[in-house]
Amino acid sequence: MMPPAEYLCRELNHCMEGMGTDEEVLVEILCTRTKPEIAEIVDTYERLYNRPLAEHMCSETTGDFRRLLTLIVTSVRQGARDEEAGVDPARAQEAAQQLFDAGEAKWGTDEEIFNKILAHESFAQLRLIFEEYKSLSGRTIEQAIKAEIGGELKEALSAIVECVENSAAWFATKLRAAMQGIGTNDRTIIRIIVSRSEIDLGAIKREYERLYDKTLESEVRGETSGDYKRALVALIGPA
Repeated sequence: MMPPAEYLCRELNHCMEGMGTDEEVLVEILCTRTKPEIAEIVDTYERLYNRPLAEHMCSETTGDFRRLLTLIVTSVRQGARDEEAGVDPARAQEAAQQLFDAGEAKWGTDEEIFNKILAHESFAQLRLIFEEYKSLSGRTIEQAIKAEIGGELKEALSAIVECVENSAAWFATKLRAAMQGIGTNDRTIIRIIVSRSEIDLGAIKREYERLYDKTLESEVRGETSGDYKRALVALIGPA
C-alpha cells in the first residue's frame, strides 16, 4: 500500500543490509526501470535513509558491476516511455561501432564502453544501437555480451538488453525462476507482481504463457497457499 518508489527503495535497502548483498535484486530494480522511475527511486532513497543510493551501493558492490549501477543511478537513463525522444541514427551507428571495437574487435574487453553506453542511452536509442550492432557484427549484442563479459556485470548488461527488447519476457523468466526448484522465492514473486501490477503485468502474463505453456495464475496457485495465494491471484487477475 506504500508508494511504488518507496517500496522499491525498501527492497533495495533490504538486499544490501546485513551480511552479503543480493545482486540479483539490484539488477532487477535498477537495470529495468525508466529514467523517471530511477530518478524517483534515487530521491526517495535519500529521503528514507538519509544516505545517497549511489554511496550505499558503492560500499556493497565492486568492480565493473559497481561502475555500471553507479552510472545508472547518477546519470539516470532516459525512460523507455519516451520512445522517440532523442533517437539519433548516426549516433546509434557510432555507438554500435564503439561496442564492437570494445569487445569482439580486440583482445580482451573494454567493459567501460559497454557500461557507459548501456547506462546512459534511452531504451529507444539502445534498440537502434542493437540493430546497428547486428548489421555490423553479424551477432546480436546479447551474444556478444555473453561471449565477452562474465559474472555479475554480464547479468546486469544482459538484463538491460533483454528489457530493451522485451521487458515483459524478462520479468516472466524471473517469476519462473522464483517458482522452480526446491522452495519458492516469495519475496521476488511479491516484488515483481506488486511492482508491475499497474505497469505491464498483463504483458508479463501473456509472455509467461507463451514461454512456458502454462498460465502465471496456475503456477502461482501451485506454489502458494491461503490468503497469500488469494491476494496474488487477485492482483494477477483473470486470464
